[in-house]
Amino acid sequence: MSNARSAFLSAHAFATAGAIFAGALLAWPGPARADGRLEAKYTLTVGSVELGRGSIVVEAGDTAYEITGAARVTGVLRAVSSGKGVAASRGALAGGKMAPRVYAMNAEADGKAETARITIAGGAVKDMDVEPPLKPVPDRVPVTSDALQNVIDPMSGAFIYVPGTADLLSAAACDRSIPVFDGRQRYDLQLSFLRTEKVKAEGYAGSAVVCAVRYSPVAGHRPTRSAVKYMQENKDMQVWLVPIAGTRLLAPFKVSVATMIGTAVLAASSFETQVKSGTVPVSAPRP
Repeated sequence: MSNARSAFLSAHAFATAGAIFAGALLAWPGPARADGRLEAKYTLTVGSVELGRGSIVVEAGDTAYEITGAARVTGVLRAVSSGKGVAASRGALAGGKMAPRVYAMNAEADGKAETARITIAGGAVKDMDVEPPLKPVPDRVPVTSDALQNVIDPMSGAFIYVPGTADLLSAAACDRSIPVFDGRQRYDLQLSFLRTEKVKAEGYAGSAVVCAVRYSPVAGHRPTRSAVKYMQENKDMQVWLVPIAGTRLLAPFKVSVATMIGTAVLAASSFETQVKSGTVPVSAPRP
């Protein structure tokens, strides 16, 4: 596999598993009662070479949240490949955690489309429509009904909710395991506290909490695949989290992941967050 193709696959997995790329081509019916709003733009690079851009919009209140996002391939990779996608999630903030209700994703890479729509209730997947369907192969770990309990969608899973009065920029933000299901794979993202440090982008200059991240597949994956083994053993993954003003939510400001072709870095180029009040419709610019 060429380096360019490997780079694209790394970028695509980054966007899908982390669900961090954003911007809003997808809109949800109905407004959200928002206490805080985030509009951010990101750039994905591998070894200082730009591969993609995205943007994200978040509206969050005391009891509910909405996230919309989009991403596209850019830079030198456009000469050999194409790719774009949109994703959105809507849910409640209850019981000290994020409780997603609906997740939708629509992506296209090199002319091949991929879609997913998942409905979640009580933390369990109630209904889903994924195209194309997952191919049944002998070495794939089956996705059982047990694996679809107590899960969160990948878009919601990119954010951290810290209930109560604990310091948002502390170990409380990192010390957790995030059980993600993206319609094809069920995996855990295990976070642990590393440090706090200063970060800066257009619209934001302040502190971020830095968490180490480990990937642990549960179902839907193929254990014999080298990429799966590599990610399981990967100890060089970190996320920088920054508070969304007016909320108890933390958003990804930067993500760094070691890959087989170099370190992939997803970093905010702009990060505009503000306290809001009243009813605010969810909308966002194209990335």
